[in-house]
Amino acid sequence: MDTLAEVPQSTLSGVARVLVHAGRLNAKTAEELVKSAKEKKASFISSVIGAGAVAPADLAHTLSTALALPLLDLAAVDVQKLPKNVVDIKLAAQYQVVVLGKRGNRLFIGGADPTDQEAVERIKFATQLSPEWVIVEHDKLAKLLEATGASANEAIESLSSGDFEFDVTAPQEQEAATDVEDAPVVRFLQKMLIDAINARASDLHFEPYEYHYRVRFRIDGELREITQPPIAIKDKLASRIKVISRLDIAEKRVPQDGRMKLKFGNKAIDFRVSTLPTLFGEKIVIRILDPSSAKLGIDALGYEKIEKDRLLKAIQRPYGMVLVTGPTGSGKTVSLYTCLNILNQPGVNIATVEDPAEINLPGINQVNVNDKAGLNFAVALKSFLRQDPDIIMVGEIRDLETADIAIKAAQTGHMVMSTLHTNDAPTTLTRLLNMGVAPFNIASAVLLITAQRLARKLCENCKAPADYPREAMLKAGYAETDLDGSWKPYRAVGCSSCSNGYKGRVGIYQVMPITEEIQRLILAEGTAIDLAAQAQREGVRDLRQSGLIKVRAGVTTLDEVISVTNE
Repeated sequence: MDTLAEVPQSTLSGVARVLVHAGRLNAKTAEELVKSAKEKKASFISSVIGAGAVAPADLAHTLSTALALPLLDLAAVDVQKLPKNVVDIKLAAQYQVVVLGKRGNRLFIGGADPTDQEAVERIKFATQLSPEWVIVEHDKLAKLLEATGASANEAIESLSSGDFEFDVTAPQEQEAATDVEDAPVVRFLQKMLIDAINARASDLHFEPYEYHYRVRFRIDGELREITQPPIAIKDKLASRIKVISRLDIAEKRVPQDGRMKLKFGNKAIDFRVSTLPTLFGEKIVIRILDPSSAKLGIDALGYEKIEKDRLLKAIQRPYGMVLVTGPTGSGKTVSLYTCLNILNQPGVNIATVEDPAEINLPGINQVNVNDKAGLNFAVALKSFLRQDPDIIMVGEIRDLETADIAIKAAQTGHMVMSTLHTNDAPTTLTRLLNMGVAPFNIASAVLLITAQRLARKLCENCKAPADYPREAMLKAGYAETDLDGSWKPYRAVGCSSCSNGYKGRVGIYQVMPITEEIQRLILAEGTAIDLAAQAQREGVRDLRQSGLIKVRAGVTTLDEVISVTNE
């Protein structure tokens, strides 16, 4: 066997020297591999493994034994639990290392080449910590670096592998401006959108921070972190989203709003895009607008029979106003569109003004608010009244001018539907009074108010009976007579087909018709408490009572109802 002495000492150093000394390589082969690595500008270890001269596991064991350094199997490491943002990802990619842990001023780094002193010095300078080597297998390290985003292209390629049977529609002239080298970014964005749709997400959040970049989905009302792509892609990703949303790529100082459409299988899905300048780049939120949600039918929304009958009776009236209220994200738009879908007949003229129009419904004339051009809710409403409408939908009543025109339209033979951001039905009436709308106008125009929330539905596969203390049930709002032992509440468990025991959401509603008694209270400028008390006397359930019915039916949990109705 060749000995180390056969080759000049200057030729072999580091790992090559160790492998020859340990008998894993002969000197000639080692010299050839050193030369090949220099020509390809690659590391010696990648040359050795690429040539099949030494297996990654054998190489790691040899180095561990020869240099008396610990050896770690990366297959047993949970990538998510590794320390983040300790070493810059570019530095980690350059020197092929991964941070395994930190104790005091000691930093444990995993790498395949423990003889790389330059890596140690660079990491020591960058972190002000003392690096200590742990040997890991080269192939497993390469996979882990890909998964943790060691380099922009590698990480995105791995996240976005696969073909897509859809395309994003975009203006031709802007599309041409997209760099060919941005193909991984394009695929990554498509992957995120397709994953969000498959996960039944309502929103995607792309969030840049000082040292990392985060993607989160809102699923069943809860935000969940999905991935942390390399921070280097944030500007390219923002540009790509802006291109396909017809936004100004050069403008990064002010928020922008746009839309994009995606062909997903045999249906097209619209997305609403919002950009916001933050300290470390533009945060982008993409809202998924699925037209099929408006066509589910009123039964799918979760109305109890009495609530559904009240709502349908009100919207079938020839004129008057129906208001839907609740916080942002409570499903108001879907409820309104569902009502419009019921009323959308060939002999009916329906016009909507929204900011912006979320779901495209054929047969309905939809107008987008454009404040820059002077087209606000009030201007659009005035124009509608000259176009012989039967039904008008106003996205939101924000001010007295819009409220006055909408109420006058409701009084002069039009069915008007709109939303307000109030907590429940009685406070909606006092909000209108506070805006400056005259009490007699409210009493004569408003037919019905429905307040709503969205609660997560229990997964049918894994839900289990719950044992809540009797006192907790009574405190939540149940009466003694309700707790007769004939039913049991359920709790969330969690399984492979759901998320923490929940799957999908269901509406909780307070549907309050404006009766003669409530009209009298409005004219007397009664408080929200007076109105709520009268509604209760007339059999109108408040949001908590509606939620408790859903708990009794095994649709959701008591915890969830308390959470969404805890005013």
